[in-house]
Amino acid sequence: MWELIKAGGWLMLPIILCSIATMGIIVERLWTLRISRVSPPHLLGQVWRLIKDKQMSAQKLKEIRASSPLGEVLAAGLANSKHGREIMKECIEEAASRVIHELERYLNALGTIAAMAPLLGLLGTVIGMIEIFSGFMGNGMANAPMLAGGIGKALVTTAAGLVVAIPAVFFHRYLLRRVDELVIAMEQEAIKLVEVVQGDREVDFTEVTKA
Repeated sequence: MWELIKAGGWLMLPIILCSIATMGIIVERLWTLRISRVSPPHLLGQVWRLIKDKQMSAQKLKEIRASSPLGEVLAAGLANSKHGREIMKECIEEAASRVIHELERYLNALGTIAAMAPLLGLLGTVIGMIEIFSGFMGNGMANAPMLAGGIGKALVTTAAGLVVAIPAVFFHRYLLRRVDELVIAMEQEAIKLVEVVQGDREVDFTEVTKA
C-alpha cells in the first residue's frame, strides 16, 4: 500500500484527505439522518395527547422543540397556534427551512469531493506521464517494459481518485434521497397538526398514542 502511495506522488495526499472526509461525512450523516431521530413516529400523537389533556406548557413545548427536528417544527406551530391558521403555517415553514438546512449539512461537501476526487487523480496521472516522457526524451528511447511500468505508476492516482469518488457519488445521492423522504414525512405530520389544532378535521391518534 505504501509503495502505491509513493508511486502516486504528492497528489495522493489530497486524495487520501478526501477519502477520510468522505468516510467521516457518510458515517455522520447516516447516524444523524435516522428516521427515529429526525421524525419520531409517535411524536405527533404524544403532542396531541398533551393538548387534549391540557398539559401543554412552556416547559413541555421546550422539551418537544429539543427532542428532534420534527419536534422543532411542531413546536414552532404550537407556539403560534393562537394567531390563526396562516400564521401557524408560516411559523412551521420557517422552522422547516432551518431544519432542512441542518439535514443537508455536509452534503454539498460530499458532492464536491465526488466531483473533485477523479479530477485530482487525472491530474496526478497527467503529471506522471509528463515526467515519464520528459525523462525518456532526455535519456533516449526507452524499452517497452520501462514505458509500461512508468505508465502503470502514473495511473495509480486515477485509480485512487475513482475509489474515493464512486462511494462519494453513491452516498451523496442516497443521502439526498433520505433527506427528501424525511422532509415529506415531517410535512405530513405538520399538516396534521395544523388541521387538528385549527379544528379542520378529527384525526384518530389512538394507535399512535398507545405505541
